[in-house]
Amino acid sequence: MAAEGGKIDPMHQFLIEPLLGRPWIVGGYDLSFTNSALWMVITLVALWLFMLGGMKRELVPGRWQAAVEGFTGFVQNMLTSNVGPEGKRFVPYVFSLFMFILFANVLGLMPVGVFGLHPFTVTSHLTVTGVLAIISFAIVLIVGFGKHGFHFFSLFVPHGTPLPMIPLIFVVELLSFLVRPFSLGLRLFVAMTAGHILLKVLAAFVINGINLGPGYIAIVSLPSFVLMIGITLLELLVAAIQAYVFALLTSVYLNDAVNLH
Repeated sequence: MAAEGGKIDPMHQFLIEPLLGRPWIVGGYDLSFTNSALWMVITLVALWLFMLGGMKRELVPGRWQAAVEGFTGFVQNMLTSNVGPEGKRFVPYVFSLFMFILFANVLGLMPVGVFGLHPFTVTSHLTVTGVLAIISFAIVLIVGFGKHGFHFFSLFVPHGTPLPMIPLIFVVELLSFLVRPFSLGLRLFVAMTAGHILLKVLAAFVINGINLGPGYIAIVSLPSFVLMIGITLLELLVAAIQAYVFALLTSVYLNDAVNLH
């Protein structure tokens, strides 16, 4: 938490910084290993350990195995209900997407850091959420054109559209389709950024109230701290909901590509 002159900067938590000394510039590109990269690695390791501990395939599953199977079944049911039987092909990708976002969101809310670094929420950067959205969108395009060819363009002309309205409807539907990756990535980015800014502002109230003296603790610090607890619990819920929404919308878009109407 950056502070200058008693002021706390709520945006400092989103600053991407190189970890290994000076920036590593190669061919004009910054290839430094940053705090964002570190927390993505931590997220992947945590997810790998979670899956490793839950893949014992015991006849009577323990809690860990039941948790992994529960998440897997949840994603599989979501794809089956939205895409149909063919949705099972996309379970590995959507499951990985859902779990990565979920773990990244939750790890960013940890009250303690790693190696002296404060927790960093990688999904609070549009570059990360945008890449995830573009990958999902690219898969939708590959599946759609691979299965239907140029007939995939009929997705942008709803059945029963009057002939004179087809050009206008086609343009509107095409633009709506092309906006999907931006809205998909932007939704997750905004939700996580806004929540973390609010928590940092409340933390500033708590710290400044304590610094001002005992009288301000009761009227400023204590209410802010109680509100922080509530907002933190809400952020945990939002972290799960945003991961679910991202995976759900991806499955809906896959349905458009697979089951072209």
